[in-house]
Amino acid sequence: MKRKIIITDDGSTSLELLDVNEHYHSTFGAIQEAQFVYLKNGLEHFLNKHKSNAISILEMGFGTGLNAFLSFLFADKDQIKTDYVGIEAFPLNADEVLQLNYVQQLKAEAFASVFADFHLIKPNKQIQITPHFKLTLNTNPLEKFEALTQFNIIYFDAFGPDIQPELWTEAVFIKMFQSLKPDGVLVTYSAKGIVRRTMQSVGFKVERIPGPPGKREMLRATKP
Repeated sequence: MKRKIIITDDGSTSLELLDVNEHYHSTFGAIQEAQFVYLKNGLEHFLNKHKSNAISILEMGFGTGLNAFLSFLFADKDQIKTDYVGIEAFPLNADEVLQLNYVQQLKAEAFASVFADFHLIKPNKQIQITPHFKLTLNTNPLEKFEALTQFNIIYFDAFGPDIQPELWTEAVFIKMFQSLKPDGVLVTYSAKGIVRRTMQSVGFKVERIPGPPGKREMLRATKP
């Protein structure tokens, strides 16, 4: 997979897959999209409803580590104990990580070493990043991933159904459903009808909600 660093419209970096003309984030703004889809409509939505000081998050598509870093900053500010698991079959290399500008764009220079650690940890082993944040980077194939009723939130941030259709199947969403605790939430940038119907078919209650800039809608699914 040939990749190159790009600058999105809000000034933050992302990566482009050159062979298929696909991007890791919205070209309208990587940070802007991540904050809206995953933080505002995922993490903050759940915490506003449940008022918890501890949370577990699964990210399907760890990628650049942006969603994880934003979640870390949120958890650190409010001292929320967070257990974060990212699934990523193709981790970034050191040169790519050095070109990402999230620390600067978020004015989070005090946590530059934390962001670097996200990409240096040993795969498939839980690491205590700070007293409030644990991280596991799972590089095993998805079919080997097992986590029954472990998570409060899933950030479903895989490449789109046209690029990776095997990650948007009923079998995958059954696994996501089983991985969530009751009343857990899955959020994704996708609003495709087939994705919504597939999630509904495995038991999710799915709602279309307004999307980030450049996208009319997104999906949020709740496990009853």
